[in-house]
Amino acid sequence: MQLTHYNTHFKKSKFPIILVCDNVTNAPNIGSLFRISDAFGVEKLILCGKGISLGRKLTKTSRATEKVVDFEICEDASIVVNDLKNSGYQIMSLEITSTSKPIHTLKFSAKKPIALIIGDENFGVSEAILNISDVVIHIDMFGLNSSMNVVQATNIALYEITKQIF
Repeated sequence: MQLTHYNTHFKKSKFPIILVCDNVTNAPNIGSLFRISDAFGVEKLILCGKGISLGRKLTKTSRATEKVVDFEICEDASIVVNDLKNSGYQIMSLEITSTSKPIHTLKFSAKKPIALIIGDENFGVSEAILNISDVVIHIDMFGLNSSMNVVQATNIALYEITKQIF
């Protein structure tokens, strides 16, 4: 018998993870980020950029998780990330760079809260944020393409982080 969200036995948990979106503006992507923030027990979702609003396209994809996920909308991701760093969060940017580390090689712990920074659908995490990150992580890929959809990448990253700290 297939289970539904009414009869699964998953243990509800919150993790010390804040997901910061650096100019992720596509409404269906933002809606999906609400869903995975709920699914992976993210402490808070912070949407950064100009003109972000909760419209019909977002709510259609989020499936009402915007009502249960703690979130805020801010204009400047650099300010948010600096504030989190000064508050003791470990800043992890999800981006492929010449110095990024494969996510599966890191050891994650719940001892220090994590701010996971994800970037713009076209340009990724800004250089300013990469420069203040404690670590830049990437997902090893084996095809010809060097990137994947921001939501797909975030799913993989949150799965890897939460499976280690659960």
